[in-house]
Amino acid sequence: MWQIFAILLALIVNYACSASKAGNEQLRPQNKKALTAKDILGNPNYLAISYGGYRETSREIQPTVEQLKEDLKILAAMNIKVLRTYNTKFAEASNLLKAIHELKQKDPNFEMYVMLGAWIDCEKAWTNHPHHDKEDTEANLAEIQRAVDMANQYPDIVKIIAVGNEAMVKWAASYFVQPWVILKYVDQLQALKKAGKLPKDLWITSSDNFASWGGGGDEYHVEDLTKLIKSVDYVSMHTYPMHDTHYNPAFWGNFEGEETLSHTAKITAAMTRARDYAIAQYQSVAKYMKALGIEKPIHIGETGWASSCNGHYGANGSKATDEYKEGLYYQMMREWTNKEGIACFYFEAFDEIWKDAANPGGSENHFGLFTIDGQAKYAIWDLVDKGIFKGLTRGGNPIVKTYNGDKAALLQEVPLPPVKQGKAVGH
Repeated sequence: MWQIFAILLALIVNYACSASKAGNEQLRPQNKKALTAKDILGNPNYLAISYGGYRETSREIQPTVEQLKEDLKILAAMNIKVLRTYNTKFAEASNLLKAIHELKQKDPNFEMYVMLGAWIDCEKAWTNHPHHDKEDTEANLAEIQRAVDMANQYPDIVKIIAVGNEAMVKWAASYFVQPWVILKYVDQLQALKKAGKLPKDLWITSSDNFASWGGGGDEYHVEDLTKLIKSVDYVSMHTYPMHDTHYNPAFWGNFEGEETLSHTAKITAAMTRARDYAIAQYQSVAKYMKALGIEKPIHIGETGWASSCNGHYGANGSKATDEYKEGLYYQMMREWTNKEGIACFYFEAFDEIWKDAANPGGSENHFGLFTIDGQAKYAIWDLVDKGIFKGLTRGGNPIVKTYNGDKAALLQEVPLPPVKQGKAVGH
């Protein structure tokens, strides 16, 4: 009898242990499929943004890991899950990867991925005599090697390496290189992937102005560009209608037939044309690639709209820059790219005041969705209303709305675009 009892007891204990184990398995985070760039880019559940964590007037002062974690929590709350960086030389990139890694260690459900930028310069860049037909080999090789090392150290985070930032566009007069330079390093990285010395699903690209990808003048339509387009895993292109508001009246301004519209409706009409201008630049790259017989994904590596400017784009110029117009552009670009399955690394997350340190009112300092002290600009006031930033801070400051959330006060500082004669192109 005791033998039967022992067998029954063993069965009961075994069942209880199995049930307990099953219950614990349910409580544990399930192993997620490792996502690749192909899974992430263009997925509206993985919004992308350009990120620089610099908070001072000099880039020599690097953000700390704790400051980066503060920013990461803010961006994650916005459903931002892909960040773009710009170089590997400064500690910011490696510290950012460390910060993400530590947040993931603490919370396995924390998700953040990186498009890691490697800066590329011509010989004698940033001097009075840049040599655009040669490269700064030593600096460029070091940038690429650091990118390789980081991608291998953090394969769960680094999903893309971008060789160069606006490195081929000819108006980058201080540092641009010829396409063969970018091609050389893209080919090297692709070879490392094939040799198993980089993760096989890592995507390689270059992030440049739409013109540099063939959407501009014939001077860019060279054989090395064709080879580059064939070599990258996708095209990362930039489009900035805001910069052309000062130079291209074909889309910017208030036009014939809009006189009776309200103040905000006139602005919306102008901003819709600006959005369409960006779409046209995207389509110009697609058209060029199609003419070459090349099919590759095209994503937006940068686009943005400054919220303030004391120069060409401000109240004494094209009247383009204020928080209201920035907010409209942000929403319009997110809606279009999400609908079309295009990744948009919106420029940018936070204001960076080092970019034009000598001129605090310069537009380059004011592209962020947040101010330097963490105030949310008009573009994301709705997120503040939803309470997603509750308990989060930047520099110890809670996330609150600019203008104390007073839209009427904001609109008082929003000028109308210039009045133009004749109808807008395309109307």
